[in-house]
Amino acid sequence: MEAFLDFEKPIAELESKIRELRHLADTGDADIGEEVAKLEAKASALLMDTYANLTPWQKTQVARHPNRPHFGDYVSRLIDGFTPLAGDRAYGDDPAIRGGLGRFRGRPVMVIGHEKGSGTEGRVQHNFGMAQPEGYRKAARLMKLADRFGIAIITFVDTPGAYPGIGAEERGQSEAIARSIEACLSLSVPLLSVVIGEGGSGGAIALATGNRVMMLEHAIYSVISPEGCASILWRSAEHAREAAEALKLTAKDLMSFGIIDTVIDEPVGGAHRSPLGAIDAAGDAIETAFMSLGNLDGGQLKSSRREKFLEMGRNGLTYGG
Repeated sequence: MEAFLDFEKPIAELESKIRELRHLADTGDADIGEEVAKLEAKASALLMDTYANLTPWQKTQVARHPNRPHFGDYVSRLIDGFTPLAGDRAYGDDPAIRGGLGRFRGRPVMVIGHEKGSGTEGRVQHNFGMAQPEGYRKAARLMKLADRFGIAIITFVDTPGAYPGIGAEERGQSEAIARSIEACLSLSVPLLSVVIGEGGSGGAIALATGNRVMMLEHAIYSVISPEGCASILWRSAEHAREAAEALKLTAKDLMSFGIIDTVIDEPVGGAHRSPLGAIDAAGDAIETAFMSLGNLDGGQLKSSRREKFLEMGRNGLTYGG
């Protein structure tokens, strides 16, 4: 089912008129092909203009769109022979983070990522992509397993943030996130990270401390959500628009700060309008990133990754991941 965001209402109205005219053409003798063509051209131009000038708050809405492709969609399209691996070998399995082995365009890889789920039941099952400590411990376990066998790692980041519940805190949420980041930094194999939707706080960077960090054009990446920031600074989530502007959470902003390495163009209208196009673009970016790391040995991969993230705290830059 197609879902339109608030700022897409003019586009939705045009597309609704086009559907009505097409229905009339199918059920009657009237030749309205020319009128339909004019409306389609108008809708296409409006769509391009709208998505070329999105505000940070509008990009936040796009990044959260319910029809945006999730981890499972990327795995189904890009990874052959995916074999899921579960559990942290300490407490349990967390469905908010999935991982496993497979092949990316012929290359053996370990794939790990946040899974938000689709539909109400799926989102509840995966806790809306908000991982518990056992999820991050599973991620660290799978990274170390890949490192042991010399297998490259791809991570897909899509989370509002780590789950802040009492049980998660009791089981060591912050320590689990720190251990996952530590695992990322200790790897002697390539680690490529792609922010495909929301990149929220430490819950995101726990999987995104990579040699190359890529980000879809309309994804967001920030130390806190706009609503959370507004609640702290203005004591009201109603100021989320202003917070989104101040947080500099868009791919364009983060690229200019040197926080990410690549902005992956999305199809016109966002990944939710053309999921396969967005997934294929991400796949091409991943392949290019692998090629750029091809001549580095394990020690160089590790040292360059560490230096990359240490550099973010220098020259007056503040990291917002």
